[in-house]
Amino acid sequence: MEKVTNGFPRLSEDYKRMERAILFLEENYHRQPSLKEIAASVHLSEFHFQRLFTRWAGVSPKKFMQFLTFDHAKKLLEDSRSLLDTTYEAGLSSPGRLHDLFVNIEAVTPGEFKQKGAGLTIFYGLHPSPFGECLLAVTDRGVCGLSFIEKENPKKAVRYLQSKWPQAKLIEKPLVTKPYVDKIFGKSSGNGTPKLNLFLKGTNFQIKVWEALLKIPAGCVVSYEDIATRIGKPTASRAVGSAVANNHVAYLIPCHRVIQKIGAFGNYRWGAPRKKAMLVWEAGRNASNPSGL
Repeated sequence: MEKVTNGFPRLSEDYKRMERAILFLEENYHRQPSLKEIAASVHLSEFHFQRLFTRWAGVSPKKFMQFLTFDHAKKLLEDSRSLLDTTYEAGLSSPGRLHDLFVNIEAVTPGEFKQKGAGLTIFYGLHPSPFGECLLAVTDRGVCGLSFIEKENPKKAVRYLQSKWPQAKLIEKPLVTKPYVDKIFGKSSGNGTPKLNLFLKGTNFQIKVWEALLKIPAGCVVSYEDIATRIGKPTASRAVGSAVANNHVAYLIPCHRVIQKIGAFGNYRWGAPRKKAMLVWEAGRNASNPSGL
């Protein structure tokens, strides 16, 4: 049995039920279902569901229902833009983003891009996370992949990783990847800001978009148009959307923080409910710990 570290196995189990609840709320929030009805959709008592949801998300089910509305999303966009302006002007990310981690990007060279990972050894492992089981992949140059397991199918996640690095040697070694998972999803140690290197394969445009995503503070959202403007390509929002969809390091490069300017949350490679779960999870932690520490 896997040892519980930072509560990830428990949170991962919680997420399975929370995802079902989120799906129910997505389909029914317009009519404001009662707590009893939401709890019944995941076969729990009102008391148990309220406690479980709040423990996992950091906010109550009622608050989460508010989060799902277009009006809330549009206001969140407006509020986030001013904070993002400050972030960009300072040249820094929010102090609370990724629990005080500083993420450094290293992109493959054009030659390495053509080689498709030839000569590269990638260690990967499956681990629990607050958003369900995830697959994390690392090289000696940094994290090169983070994806979430869809429909209890780990093999699909491994195939996705291999498709991104088709000539690389993949070795399953969770003991190597576990410290990275603890650092990504765990609490800040308060001992400064250790670096977390990302080793990415993408076009110059994609890398530029991913770098812009790293500057979005936790608990904030931006539109595709905002990102296009930030990278100096104001008419390239569709291309930005494509680059966002091609991000292969989930959560660390926070593509979940990009929504449509009309207030719709939009799609997500690892499922729309997981995208909303990430946003509300971050918002709940910001609310309970505004300093970000």
